[in-house]
Amino acid sequence: MTVEIDIAVSSPARLGEGAVWDTNDVCLWWVDIKAGVINRFDPATGVNNSFDFGQPVGCLARRAAGGLIVAAANGFYLFDPETGQRDALVDPESDLQGNRFNDGGCDPAGRFWAGTMHDDGTPRQRIGAFWRYNDDRTATRFFNPFFTSNGLAFSGDGSVMYVSDSNAAIQTIWAYDYDLESGTPTGERVFFDCAGIAGRPDGATVDSDGCYWTALFGGWQVARITPNGVIDRTISLPVANPTKPMFGSAGLDVLYVTSAGEGLGDNLAQPHAGCLFAISGLGVTGLPQARYSGS
Repeated sequence: MTVEIDIAVSSPARLGEGAVWDTNDVCLWWVDIKAGVINRFDPATGVNNSFDFGQPVGCLARRAAGGLIVAAANGFYLFDPETGQRDALVDPESDLQGNRFNDGGCDPAGRFWAGTMHDDGTPRQRIGAFWRYNDDRTATRFFNPFFTSNGLAFSGDGSVMYVSDSNAAIQTIWAYDYDLESGTPTGERVFFDCAGIAGRPDGATVDSDGCYWTALFGGWQVARITPNGVIDRTISLPVANPTKPMFGSAGLDVLYVTSAGEGLGDNLAQPHAGCLFAISGLGVTGLPQARYSGS
C-alpha cells in the first residue's frame, strides 16, 4: 500500500490545530487558534466552512446534546456554530491574563479536558496547566506547571492518558494511569523524551493498535510511538510545523494533519504551510472520538 499525502484544505491557517473527527456527521472539525476561527471540513464535498469565534480558540469537542464545547482564550464555552451563540461556562485562569487554552479533547467517557499556556508575546512562563471541565461549570486543575500544554490523548480503553509539553526546554511526553470512572490520572511517568529527534511534541492521537501519533513541530514529520515508548514509524511532510494529527474518514483510515502558517523562517520554502493535509494508505486505523457528554 502506497502512502499518499494530499492537501485537504489549501487556504492556509495562521495556526491550525485542534483536529477532531465527527463519526456521526463524517466531517473534521479543526481550529485556527490565532485567527479565532472554527472550521468544519467535509471530505465528501471538499468544502471547508469557517465560523468566527471572536477570540483565540485552542480546542473543541462535539457535544452529545448538539453544538460544541470550546476551550478558548477566556475559558470554556458552549458554542452553536450555526447561530453563533456562545455560552460562557467558566474561566479557571481569569487571574492569568497572559494565558490561553491550547490543546485538549474528550476522554472515552465524554469528559472534556484542555490545557493552557502563557502566550502574550513576552518571554514564555511556565504557568500553564491541564484542566478537566466539570458539568457544574467548574474546572479541576491537574499536573505540574507547563510552558506549552499539548499532546492530550487517551488509549482506546481509557486506561492511559497522555500529555506533553512542547517547549524546547522540556519536549517530553508523559503517560498516566487513568481511572475512567472518576476521570482521575495518577502514576506519572515519562513516555517519550523528544530531545534527541527532529521536532518537538505537539498535538497527538492514538490509533487502534494503541500507538501514539504525535506531530513534531519544527521536525517536518509526524511520528508513531508504540505503547512501549519506541518510535516505529515516521511520515515526512512538506511543512516544518505540523501541529495535530487525527484519524478520520468513514473507515477512520485517513490521517488528517493540521499545520502552522506563521512564524516561519522562510515562507517561500513552505508554500503549503498552514494547510490541512490528508494522509492515506497508512494501513492503520484510528479510534472514534467521544462527544462531550455533559449538558
